[in-house]
Amino acid sequence: MTPITLQQVRDALQLPPREPDAVHLHMAPEARRGMLTSTANAKPAGVLVLLYPSSDGLRFVLTKRPDTLRQHSGQVSFPGGRQDPADDSLVATALRETCEELGLCDAPVEILGQLTPLFVPPSNFLVHPVVGYLPSQPSFEPNPYEVETVIHVPLANLLDRSLQMQEPWTFAGGVFDIPFYAFAGYKVWGATAIMLGELELRLRAVIGA
Repeated sequence: MTPITLQQVRDALQLPPREPDAVHLHMAPEARRGMLTSTANAKPAGVLVLLYPSSDGLRFVLTKRPDTLRQHSGQVSFPGGRQDPADDSLVATALRETCEELGLCDAPVEILGQLTPLFVPPSNFLVHPVVGYLPSQPSFEPNPYEVETVIHVPLANLLDRSLQMQEPWTFAGGVFDIPFYAFAGYKVWGATAIMLGELELRLRAVIGA
């Protein structure tokens, strides 16, 4: 597919905000629909959608959690986590967590913008996705207690409909069709897919794909 440019990402992030349901339902499991609105006592969290240039265009970074973790074990996600009282913003949270998980500290990350906050009912988190850019491919030093694998995905893959799939899974006490992205041999679903789904829709609106 044709690579996506940095300017197209900037333009996508500048589009007017829409209602959370309008942007989050695209890749939301059926069992999650109707549960995407935040509650008053949700815990704030920040994640980083980190972009960087490569030979095949922009790429973004995902991590696979070790199977030994108590929460989110084995899942594919963005680097990020709960806001610390010392963090002065959700952007600071996303950058601090990326430092702790991937060893990417004091890097010249340019903040391009943010996506719509997403309420995650199982953990009661209100997740704020921050989109950042590095001018060159980063060198990571993953924390083995938090990251098993670093996954590098061409951003253009978001627009490849052949990589969007559904399967019936036993979920939330029933069997539902779960949408996911098939990236690099991994199934990216749940909150991470929902956030990527918003970025996908924004890019399609700019590119006309």
